[in-house]
Amino acid sequence: MNSMYFTEEHNSFRESFRDFLKKEVTPHIDKWEKTGSIERFIWKKFGEMGYFGLNVSEENGGLGLDIFYTVIFLEELQRIHSGGFAAAMWAHAYLAMTHLEKEGDDRIKEQYLTPSIHGDKIGCLCISEPFAGSDVAGIRTTAEKKESTYVLNGSKTFITNGVYSDYLVVAAKTQPELGNKGISIFLVDRNTEGISATKLDKLGWKASDTGEISFDNVVISEENLMGEEGKGFPYIMQHFALERLVMGVNAHARAEYAVEYGLNYMKERIAFGKSLDKFQALRHKVAEMASEVEMCKEFNYSIAKRLNDGQYVVKEASMSKLLSTKIADSVIYDCLQLLGGYGYMEDYPMARMLRDSRLGPIGGGTSEILKEIIAKMIIDKKDYKPVT
Repeated sequence: MNSMYFTEEHNSFRESFRDFLKKEVTPHIDKWEKTGSIERFIWKKFGEMGYFGLNVSEENGGLGLDIFYTVIFLEELQRIHSGGFAAAMWAHAYLAMTHLEKEGDDRIKEQYLTPSIHGDKIGCLCISEPFAGSDVAGIRTTAEKKESTYVLNGSKTFITNGVYSDYLVVAAKTQPELGNKGISIFLVDRNTEGISATKLDKLGWKASDTGEISFDNVVISEENLMGEEGKGFPYIMQHFALERLVMGVNAHARAEYAVEYGLNYMKERIAFGKSLDKFQALRHKVAEMASEVEMCKEFNYSIAKRLNDGQYVVKEASMSKLLSTKIADSVIYDCLQLLGGYGYMEDYPMARMLRDSRLGPIGGGTSEILKEIIAKMIIDKKDYKPVT
């Protein structure tokens, strides 16, 4: 492992977490992929081990560790043959919980962040809508202020943990006439009257409960506003850097695992009197794929270091997601080809990995949207700034 970024403590954590996943998670993956739901006991075990608190400050009840523990967490989750399970874990820890820690007040942290760290409560982040996916400013869900309450109306879709979570972090327009300057962020308890959720049937990520959520005159206290009213859009944009880096790291990790699996298969498979790893055409394909993955890894590690140092890396994180997810799709496609007919069989990991990987260029900002964001920064010299 690259000593520029990873210490002996990091490496020990990787070994222990890999062992934990092998023992506690892997035996259940096929069942969760079939049922489309992850049993609650594993959330509690993650919480007991402190895995949901890696990136949370000690002040807020977490471990306050550097970002490379998060990188390891993400990388190892990509090796257990379920993009859906991995997504459920990191969407809880790095999407929903990030907003709780950064914008939630002391009451919200006590009632929702602390139980989230312990694995007693599951969260989801609700931004995408049927008519507003990557275009956050185009959301239509509203939160109308009425005395000491807000009334939510609208719908969200493609929400990871959207069906079985205990609370929702919801983006809604408090002043629709102001466009993206009229968006606010709210904490909504699942038991609040007027919330309904429907599980979506997906191509991949089968283990995760991706849902469509409706809000029908959902009344919440004004105390459930997180941060300042009207600051929701910059809050979301600020945290998108982490989300996009998360998806970039996920991409290079699953591509690396695909190459590793494909190479092991090639060593064992005999054709025309020799193993597949002795055929020049296949050897050169592996060399090309491994080089692409290594470039992604090094780029993503350097972004992680800068993010850890407090730099605002929205451009670089967008580039990470754009290229890493594209390369991962290509690499996994070619690795499946290396397995021939077995790559097409569900008993081998490549078929599921191919389906799961396809969400990379779509979720968390499509590649097309990311290209425009990057173009604005490079060509138009647009300068995105953190919330002050």
